[in-house]
Amino acid sequence: MELDCGACGACCFNPQSNVERGYVFYVEIDDPRSKLVRDRGMKRKFVMQDEDGRPHLRLLGNRCSALKGALGKHVRCAVYAHRPKPCRRVKPGDEDCLRARREHGL
Repeated sequence: MELDCGACGACCFNPQSNVERGYVFYVEIDDPRSKLVRDRGMKRKFVMQDEDGRPHLRLLGNRCSALKGALGKHVRCAVYAHRPKPCRRVKPGDEDCLRARREHGL
């Protein structure tokens, strides 16, 4: 089975296990040189800080604020070129991908 990330977006949602534990932070931005934290417009739109001041991608509900489009139909990442390492690690068909797809019925 070939998976198309542009027609999914499930990995861009806070996992159910995080939601159940009350975690409101999902993807940490671990590169202080990232445009996401250096560019004021991008930071304001896509970044929030946890209680320790560490930057994370902002969630809108349980969905990453950078995810555009309809889950399972057509999606794109508004910060794809600047996405953090945790986003880059998810590969089509890997364990994280398949878990996210199951959680969203895809």
